[in-house]
Amino acid sequence: MDSIVAGQERVLVQQTKEWGEILLGFESKNRFELRDERGQRLGLAAEEAAGLGQWFLRNLLGACRKASIHIYDAAGQKVGRGEKPFRWFFHRMEVFEGDRLLGAVQRKWSWLHRIFAVENAQGQEVMELKSPFFHPWTFTLSFQGQEAGVIRKKWGGLLKEMFTDADVFGLEMQPHVPVEVRKLLLVATFLIDFTCFENNQGSGSVMTFGE
Repeated sequence: MDSIVAGQERVLVQQTKEWGEILLGFESKNRFELRDERGQRLGLAAEEAAGLGQWFLRNLLGACRKASIHIYDAAGQKVGRGEKPFRWFFHRMEVFEGDRLLGAVQRKWSWLHRIFAVENAQGQEVMELKSPFFHPWTFTLSFQGQEAGVIRKKWGGLLKEMFTDADVFGLEMQPHVPVEVRKLLLVATFLIDFTCFENNQGSGSVMTFGE
């Protein structure tokens, strides 16, 4: 995933929707376009689909479902994946490059906040994503004990609200954030979308480091 996140000030993650899902309200497999801030494509990501049974489970279980997200570079080469096991609570997604585990994103228990821990391959927490109670669409990011930015959920324009509920995230990274952590944050975007925003209509999000 180096070619997607290394050296980039911002990576935009835009969910693409199928017309059947938009018109009927049924969840199909998720697809995402990855672009730089100039709009140039950096890669793609897609949730693996496995026939009618998987479609049924996806619509029945929603964010609790088991899911695999495959990540491709601009040349169409597979460069990584996120694996989400079935869970009713404390959703988790592990991040891989080939067979190598890079780390994981884990939802944490909290009464008043939505909190995700970003872990390295050894299971150590290296970053925390926290959504305050009174700002449910805003996630504060902390890295090495310091605030590194925010994730904000934003509404789209009228035309977008009429025809699509596709989410848009923007991932902006300060130079001191290591490449390995950047890869974890890219996949964290998918887990946050699954667990927090997948069923919200007419929306977009911006993830920004160092604002």
